Amino acid sequence: MAKSSGRVTLPAEKGMEREILQLAQKWGIDAVRDSDGTQLSTEIVSMGFEVYSTLCLIREDNEWAKANRECLQQIYLMSQAVIAFENRIEIDIMKGYYREQFEIDTLHKPADWWEVTDRTTGETVDNAKWLFDSNTGKVILADAVKWHRYTVTFLAYQIWEPVSMYNHKTNNWKEEHRLPVDPRHPQARKHLLEVLEHWLEAHPQTGIVRFTTFFYNFDLIYNENGKERQVDWFGYLSCVSPLAIQQFEKEYGYRLTPEDFADKGYYNSPFKVPDRKYLDWMDFNQRFIAGFAKECVDMVHKAGKKAIMFLGDHWAGIEPYGKYFGEIGLDAVVGAAGDGVTTRMISDIPVKATEARFYPYFFPDVFHEGGDPVKESLEVWRKSRRALLRKPTDRMGYGGYLSLVAGFKDFVDHIADVCDEFRAIHDRTKSTKPYSAKFKVAVLNAWGVCRSWMTHQVAHSLWNQRCYSYLGILEALSGLPFEVEFISFDDIRNNGISRDTGVIINAGDAGTAWSGGEHWKDEKIVSAVREWVYGGGGFIGVGEPTACEYNGAFFQLSDVLGVQKEAGFSVSSNKPSFSINDSHFITADIREPMDYGEGMNSVYRYCESAEILAVNNLSCSLAANTYGRGRAVYMAGLPFSMQNTRMLSRAIFWSSGREAEMQIWFSENSEVECSAYPGAGCYAAANSSFERQKTTIVKADGEKHIVELAPLECKWFEI
Repeated sequence: MAKSSGRVTLPAEKGMEREILQLAQKWGIDAVRDSDGTQLSTEIVSMGFEVYSTLCLIREDNEWAKANRECLQQIYLMSQAVIAFENRIEIDIMKGYYREQFEIDTLHKPADWWEVTDRTTGETVDNAKWLFDSNTGKVILADAVKWHRYTVTFLAYQIWEPVSMYNHKTNNWKEEHRLPVDPRHPQARKHLLEVLEHWLEAHPQTGIVRFTTFFYNFDLIYNENGKERQVDWFGYLSCVSPLAIQQFEKEYGYRLTPEDFADKGYYNSPFKVPDRKYLDWMDFNQRFIAGFAKECVDMVHKAGKKAIMFLGDHWAGIEPYGKYFGEIGLDAVVGAAGDGVTTRMISDIPVKATEARFYPYFFPDVFHEGGDPVKESLEVWRKSRRALLRKPTDRMGYGGYLSLVAGFKDFVDHIADVCDEFRAIHDRTKSTKPYSAKFKVAVLNAWGVCRSWMTHQVAHSLWNQRCYSYLGILEALSGLPFEVEFISFDDIRNNGISRDTGVIINAGDAGTAWSGGEHWKDEKIVSAVREWVYGGGGFIGVGEPTACEYNGAFFQLSDVLGVQKEAGFSVSSNKPSFSINDSHFITADIREPMDYGEGMNSVYRYCESAEILAVNNLSCSLAANTYGRGRAVYMAGLPFSMQNTRMLSRAIFWSSGREAEMQIWFSENSEVECSAYPGAGCYAAANSSFERQKTTIVKADGEKHIVELAPLECKWFEI
């Protein structure tokens, strides 16, 4: 039986009534919800729990969608490139795409809305030189330039709503394909409001309406074999339609082209520095979506219910850190949490309440014979708990299908402990803030606040190669004793650097939005950062920070960082020699071989003041430099580990010139972290390893306390 109760939402389903009552006792649940494809029985909704009901408006009425196919959501897709071996070529534009997901738009004239591009020259092919054969689905060029490469960017209708499709494939459903409706069309918008009104009337016992999320899904594109081809959790491709483009042109005074969306096949990935057109497109959609979402939320409130949104599906345009989010009037946000980064992404949202839906979901990809959901949950919990100790969500829960959990008794027992630990954080801290250093840490990139806790993610809680070496920075920060903010280059241009900022972190590959690309050509940026560091600020660069080949330099702030990267143009110049300092403050807790992920090559000592702390393959992997009254640190990469977390913490305190302050509420063992809550008169020692640990906690007054902890154990003490 749960030692405490409340703050936990359970995915329930008809036929599991007895199990729900058992889990109410064991997990301490106080709310139930349905999932995509499940129903709550009358008995379940009468059990006295708070009832969440899931609603995805744009796929709610499939019959109306089938009868009004011109109102389906659309998307711009770019065909596979074709080499012209002859002057006449044919391009099968749907080759490589899932034909159950997309259907070529033949309602709008291709010559008006498509583009054929010579990718060898970058020029758009004149419309008179190509035609589309609707019978074969091919674009024909009769006068192509031999040996050139061609693509077609075309409009398609989405004929299977992508999240429903994902759930079908993951859970092997055989139900009818759901069609997504585009609320840009006035008749679709009117119908969706009518659907919502009728839905509210039909769910009198629902206390909380959980929108999943609102209208347009992130970019989820499947290949011809029905496998994920492209996932961009931040994409806006589903917002596209001829109507939207026309409305945009009327408002902004210029017309977006197919290439503005296809973007040479990059589709405006968040890893690219956004141009003005794409930022305008985002703002245009955010205002429309937030406005319509507010209408829906107001209707829910009028019906006497609360309105919450899921941070995930159909969240394009509902940027929780964006300019218009606060106007919607939501009561809460619930999101899937798979690590500390996504947990903080949820808990830091400026909304009345937040809820983390922890992985693993109760899906058959995990809950199957031979599956080990406890192992997956432990890995998630050890990371998420670090973030919760810094900024807890108000509630927690799980997603998926409860029937799959039957037979996993060890998992049921494990989650009972997780629920109690989650509630203990609230009970112990009494909503007070944890101790933090006296300065802020600012993460600088091209996106700033709108991508808070969202850098280097390909999809929710997922990353690819070239990401994990940077995502570890945020994972480490999610549980460290610092106030973290996300700033953009425009913030520095317009407002300078905040006085309460102690350290700026710039991390990413050269040319990406995260490193900054050509923003580093702006003399206002480089001068402002130089002046700030010289005056006493701290700067940490990871990977290829401040990188942009310009005026004979690759790292534009090599003088600040103390290191430079050889881009291949000055290999004939001898590089300064150096010796390795293996006893620096930053590396004091290193016990195991250091891990810089993929790392970097050809980084060399640039300034005599720079101390080289680690080298790999003759390239500097870790360096520290003094610059005026300020300091800077360079790292080749920082995957998440507790050792790397400690190294980052030391780098932050050292670069800010506040080394002594690190010993306040400090754990001498880097596998254990201390979180203190002076306002509540308590502190926690949390073991983030899978082994027993012993540590000494140094309190704020210098008193020391020895603590022993079982694997992943968290102990609470009075100050």
